Amino acid sequence: MQQIDINSDEFQAELEKTWQFVEKVNTQFGFVQNPNDEVNEGVAMGLARNRLTYGKRFCPCFMVIGETKEEQKAADNRICPCKPALEKEIPEDGLCHCGIFCTPEYAASQQIKAEAEEVAHTHSQGLTRGQAQALLNEAQLDGDELEALLEARSLKMVDFTLMDVREYMEYQMEHIVGTDALVPTSQFYAKIEEHSDKKHTPVIVYCFTGSRSFQVQHAMKSLGFEHVCNLRPGIIAYNGATARGE
Repeated sequence: MQQIDINSDEFQAELEKTWQFVEKVNTQFGFVQNPNDEVNEGVAMGLARNRLTYGKRFCPCFMVIGETKEEQKAADNRICPCKPALEKEIPEDGLCHCGIFCTPEYAASQQIKAEAEEVAHTHSQGLTRGQAQALLNEAQLDGDELEALLEARSLKMVDFTLMDVREYMEYQMEHIVGTDALVPTSQFYAKIEEHSDKKHTPVIVYCFTGSRSFQVQHAMKSLGFEHVCNLRPGIIAYNGATARGE
């Protein structure tokens, strides 16, 4: 699998085409972009990455199934704007699964909600050892819970492996401080073998929105990993420390 340089002229040109594509879809269907610019940026970069990698704008929030173009077509991978989004997700939920395409009503309500949360939200960590262990037994974690667990790990109250399952370029753009391993979904079955020693210890997986990591979570369980937690809805909603680069 090729490594894509996000600073290359090739990628930047494809990213510009992707933004033009997004504007065209918005105009055609009467959508607007998510009020969260980080959602839009992450999805657009994922679409550009998939266009360069696979030749199509496969939905970046799902694993691309199939090695060849014929296998990918037979697997019915989502191609943006995908049929489930147009026929079900946006009409019913107000936004597509990845979140870049929204109804104007949904976008307005989210903007109000975000402003209210910024004023009202308070964060408390200080977990006891028992509370930290109980969190590691949960299947799904939110950003505050992960931040608290990272603090608990730094105090040697619990131990776990934090695994990023996005692609290499996404990791370079931003990753959670304390991440122990990168296992890209595009290379999942090859890379996960390197971590077979962690089948009996807790692992927390994350991606951009929680979708790819949710799939990886279930794949890991099928391979014998006993304790796998998923960060929902991914790094997009994580307020703890992050870093760029290696």
